[in-house]
Amino acid sequence: MAVAMKFMDEELARMKEEGLYGNIRTLEGPQGAWVRIGGKEYLNLCSNNYLGLANDPRVRQRTKETIDRYGVGPGAVRTIAGTMDIHLELERKLAKFKGAEAALVVQSGFCGNLAVMPALTGEGDLIFSDSLNHASIIDACRLSRAGSVRYEHSDMEDLRAKLRENASSPGRKLIITDGVFSMDGDIAKLPEIVAVAQEFGAITAVDDAHGEGVLGRGGRGIVDHFHLHGRVDVEIGTMSKAFGAVGGIVAGSAVLIDYLRQKARPNLFSSALTVPDIAACAAAVEIMEESDDLVKKLWRNGDYLKAELKRFGFDTGGSETPITPVIIGEAQAAKDFSAKLFENGVFATAIVFPTVPKGTARVRAMVSAAHSRQDLDFGAAAFAKVGKEMNLISD
Repeated sequence: MAVAMKFMDEELARMKEEGLYGNIRTLEGPQGAWVRIGGKEYLNLCSNNYLGLANDPRVRQRTKETIDRYGVGPGAVRTIAGTMDIHLELERKLAKFKGAEAALVVQSGFCGNLAVMPALTGEGDLIFSDSLNHASIIDACRLSRAGSVRYEHSDMEDLRAKLRENASSPGRKLIITDGVFSMDGDIAKLPEIVAVAQEFGAITAVDDAHGEGVLGRGGRGIVDHFHLHGRVDVEIGTMSKAFGAVGGIVAGSAVLIDYLRQKARPNLFSSALTVPDIAACAAAVEIMEESDDLVKKLWRNGDYLKAELKRFGFDTGGSETPITPVIIGEAQAAKDFSAKLFENGVFATAIVFPTVPKGTARVRAMVSAAHSRQDLDFGAAAFAKVGKEMNLISD
């Protein structure tokens, strides 16, 4: 290795010493309530496959049929030769599902934020971003070259104060927040954000990655949850979680989507979403439109596991959604906890700095509609057993 590259060895050694080095497991089969790793079956409590659609037979069948008709890849960016009629069909389905005038699909939820922020803001503009926003939002803000102003997490008075401090700034102002904060499971105060934005003439944008398929009627998301249709300027999201596939969503006015088709760099410079992904996402939308049974089961499962873990004495934070963080504290302790869970048949990954602040390392339990009550009882019992062994909870 070249001398100039030695810094990587040093950084990896530091991460291992501080308990920040991640052990990445490899799945040997489909994503589901249970997964196969190293030839053994483990209860899966760390996937974002909220509705269990990643291996749904209806989704698989639609994907196979569409591949037979369209092949696999689009072969180009959307603006040259990569737009297929199935892309437009999915966008129409998503717009209807989200209650928006129009929608654009891009390659990932990460790309959704990269499509929006640099296209709507630039030098001389200001973006007001929640302090716990996802890394994709942070990176998109940096790429926009706009000034970035952080406000304290879900603190509307701090947001209002920051907007007031910058009221004389001549550029555009945009407020961006996660809809559901993925590490804590709390929900953004979107009605209050919209009110503050209207007060100061700011654009509102919400990244609903963990709200789609979870909040609102049949999983239509946070805007639907708070009845804010037409009052939030930009909805950004992902199809890699509740939809069970991959791809990013931007929804809003017809003018917004037309503008992004011409300006958003992921749409201009990266190949279009592939045929299998488009087919899987379209099937997922149809399933979610047909019935809210999966969404209701997801919430029942989340409420049940959270109650069981609290009963055993675990700190599950202030989650308002099926996301269930089990706060451990120090990074190495969280990693040890995760490793012992794995020894007891439960796959639940430790989340440490920089994903969460130092001193708040956790094991985040992610339930899905695919889990049975017996699955959750097995998982809760394993958490209790390991928690007692590590003296994190009392007998």
